[in-house]
Amino acid sequence: MQKTPNDTQPIIEARGVTKTFDGIEAVSGLNLTVPPGICFGLLGPNGAGKTTTLRMLYGVSEPSQGQIKIFGMDVGRNTRAVRARLGVTLQDNVMMENMSSRDNLFIHGRHHLIGEALLAQRVAELLEFLEIGADADKKVLKLSGGFKRRLSIAMSLINAPELLILDEPTTGLDPAVRHALWSKIRGLKGDGKTILLTTHYMDEAERLCDQVMIINGGKAIRQGAPRQLIEDELYPNALEFDCSSEEEQRLLEGASELVKLRTGTRLMVFAKDTEQILTRLQKLDGGNRRAAIQRPANLEDVFLAVTGTHLEDG
Repeated sequence: MQKTPNDTQPIIEARGVTKTFDGIEAVSGLNLTVPPGICFGLLGPNGAGKTTTLRMLYGVSEPSQGQIKIFGMDVGRNTRAVRARLGVTLQDNVMMENMSSRDNLFIHGRHHLIGEALLAQRVAELLEFLEIGADADKKVLKLSGGFKRRLSIAMSLINAPELLILDEPTTGLDPAVRHALWSKIRGLKGDGKTILLTTHYMDEAERLCDQVMIINGGKAIRQGAPRQLIEDELYPNALEFDCSSEEEQRLLEGASELVKLRTGTRLMVFAKDTEQILTRLQKLDGGNRRAAIQRPANLEDVFLAVTGTHLEDG
């Protein structure tokens, strides 16, 4: 397993980080600690400050206030040294589309001043690891979106980084490609990489991340292990169905130990046991079986609840 110089030292330490644009705080007083060897998810709605935070972490943008340390080094003072030890996959693929995947990897490796013998070895290993060797000599512009995304991740790994930053790595990909990339990300974590991930897919965060931070309006509002956040914010079981506010009042009258979340006409009720609520719903329908879904509570429910969707305790 790959080791950092000090296994107890956090890979990322951000303290009181604020970024202001034209008097508006895109990130406000953010504290972030990422220990080595985990996958850490940074979650939030559009405009929450995720990308701004990432840009400060890899040294493209300077914080207006606060300090960021990566590998124990101040990013602003040691930008080159920090970048040499991390890899970044941006939301948009950045590659030379008139060249082949193999050539893109070689050029990116030379940018990191990797010797030719070692670079050839790494290119071969990454083509195999990301399963892109079959079309490695085709021009990138002729490749599928999923292939390009895997190439983008391969390019971010060419310098054998200790920290891998993945900004929306699977957005727009079909489910089969997403699952394939999830497997590769798990493999990287198993090899000792520390991964910082942003995603709009809550199932992705729940499957991959050891810890997540939910940010909104540039501020951290919740942090913890996905399952722990679900237990802390909601009850374990969910029942969702369409109903009016009047029906909701009759259905849940006198009920306790539940949390309800409404989005339009859709009501989600979280409880230790949803069977009693389902029975009351069927009685309310006079024997007609209204379409209802029983399922475990998940991280997306927590995300909806804590980022501003109307949440009530029953």
